[in-house]
Amino acid sequence: MTAPLTDDDVGKTVVDPDGKELGIVATVDDGTAHVDPNPSVAEQLLASVGWEGEDEEDYVVTEDMLERIDNEVVLRGTL
Repeated sequence: MTAPLTDDDVGKTVVDPDGKELGIVATVDDGTAHVDPNPSVAEQLLASVGWEGEDEEDYVVTEDMLERIDNEVVLRGTL
């Protein structure tokens, strides 16, 4: 089991098991990350200081979808 998603993960890059970038964590709410797949430079900066919010293009990542969390959020190979 991985560590739980927290507000400390906002702004981290989300990658698949092969290291392909899928977006950045925009917000975390009760162990669910909202991932922005196409963040602008401004959105990346806002997320890095915790000011980014959800928008309609974000997708959801739950803790059971994670392989690990370190300097990136890495998704499992099979979801």
